[in-house]
Amino acid sequence: MDYTERRLQGHPRIETVALPITAALRAWLDEPSLGERSARPFVIPPPPRLLSVAQENQITTPQETPLTGRVLRVGPSEAFRTIYSAAQLAQDGDTIEIKSGEYHADVALWRQKQLTIRGVGGNARLFADGKSAEGKAIWVFRNGRFLVENIDFIGARVADRNGAGIRFEGGKMRIRNCLFYGNESGIAASNSKNAALEIENSEFGYNGAGDGQSHNLYVGKILDLRVTGSYFHHANVGHLIKTRADNNYIAYNRLTDESGGRASYELDIPNGGSSLVIGNIIQQSRETENSTVINYGEEGYTWPSNHLYLVSNTVVNDHPYGGAFLRVAPGARKIISMNNLLIGEGKYHVPNIMESTNDIYADWEIFNQPQRQDYRLNDIGRKLAIQLQRDGASLNRDFYPKREYIHPRQTRPLVGPPEYPGALQRGKP
Repeated sequence: MDYTERRLQGHPRIETVALPITAALRAWLDEPSLGERSARPFVIPPPPRLLSVAQENQITTPQETPLTGRVLRVGPSEAFRTIYSAAQLAQDGDTIEIKSGEYHADVALWRQKQLTIRGVGGNARLFADGKSAEGKAIWVFRNGRFLVENIDFIGARVADRNGAGIRFEGGKMRIRNCLFYGNESGIAASNSKNAALEIENSEFGYNGAGDGQSHNLYVGKILDLRVTGSYFHHANVGHLIKTRADNNYIAYNRLTDESGGRASYELDIPNGGSSLVIGNIIQQSRETENSTVINYGEEGYTWPSNHLYLVSNTVVNDHPYGGAFLRVAPGARKIISMNNLLIGEGKYHVPNIMESTNDIYADWEIFNQPQRQDYRLNDIGRKLAIQLQRDGASLNRDFYPKREYIHPRQTRPLVGPPEYPGALQRGKP
């Protein structure tokens, strides 16, 4: 009915007849309207507790960037008491080590060309508290090569309602083991045709201003986006991930809007490009204002190559009236869908160019505890392997999943061809 009412907008004569009917149906089904849902307050619970040293070590991959310059240490008893002061004096090649703890209204603009910035002894937690760098974000990065790890970005608010944890404006950036929570935008990456952004083992939750124009993660027209082992949830009307990048690698993540989330699309790739979406757990909540889970090309294809590969994902649609697991606008050159597990009401809305292999439609009964987003297969679900074995010869070896997501924000390796359809290959707990 949401879709029907949106289509009726702008047609006064039809609205006069049809809208009372949809209103009666909503009352009968006890289904709130879009206006009623948007009027409800979006509740942001306190951020998850600060990670201990042991937990941080479990999640973070080994440090791979050598210390090529000075080490500037930030903390209550260190040479630099504030992050801002370290940002002012840091030089190219330096490493900024921020002692675990809370830092309030300590925003920074990073002008350097090469930096490593990491929390030590656990995550460093940054609260915006009404402050921002250049009216944009808690941290703004101009243009360079950056590694940021073990940092939490919380509560960014600015005048244009797009306050980000990080504003990335150019260069190459790697984000690892970071939390983006309760901001108007988690990360906002500006248009920069040669830029590259990589996100590993990080969490994005409760971001969005509620206007549909800000998202958990927003990426402009950059060259490359890679997102792995990360957890996206509870967006406020915006998308869990929106990317305009030329090349997108979205692999082994959990994109679940869950109870109380209001994300529109779970994954939006509005300008096409070359995209591999593999091994993800993707779930749409019943509170969404948009019935599409994954969207590709809706705002026009702006890249020369427009290919989408959707492989070994578990896609769950909890919206009671169905929708589109995948919606593709006309103009794409190739759409390949293989070994996906599709749960709930819905179907693919894709031009006839799509090639589908071993995509399985099933119900929630195949999972351990779907109400808690535990989508590991139970005994019933593992019987789906029979069909996979029958079609296994058709699966492209190049697209065997190499890892699988483990909650929270970790992955583990897989060896050989997939045993089951979907993202989670090890069915038993």
